[in-house]
Amino acid sequence: MNTDLKKSDAPVSTVTFNRNEIDTPTDNIYEAIAIISKRATQINSETKKELLEKLDEFATYTDNLDEIFENKEQIEVSKFYERLPKPHALAVQEWLEDKIYYRDTKSDSQE
Repeated sequence: MNTDLKKSDAPVSTVTFNRNEIDTPTDNIYEAIAIISKRATQINSETKKELLEKLDEFATYTDNLDEIFENKEQIEVSKFYERLPKPHALAVQEWLEDKIYYRDTKSDSQE
């Protein structure tokens, strides 16, 4: 995951956005939301992968492979990730800052 996501200005709680700001790049609110949604899914999978890797570093395995004990480091790592802005908030922030690359495949196929 980018360090940019951890230092993002994205809100941690729910906020209301101006619809016109969201759909300005595409002139279609549904298309804009679809793009933001795909980016949020990417951010979520990146974050989840990173979190699991960090938790795995602190995992203590016993003779029984089914039992994995959590320790204080794992709990602290989990709490840190819980405090980060949610993936959808990060994706909307990236969209508003024009940091998401997208292209119109309809116009590409017509050319």
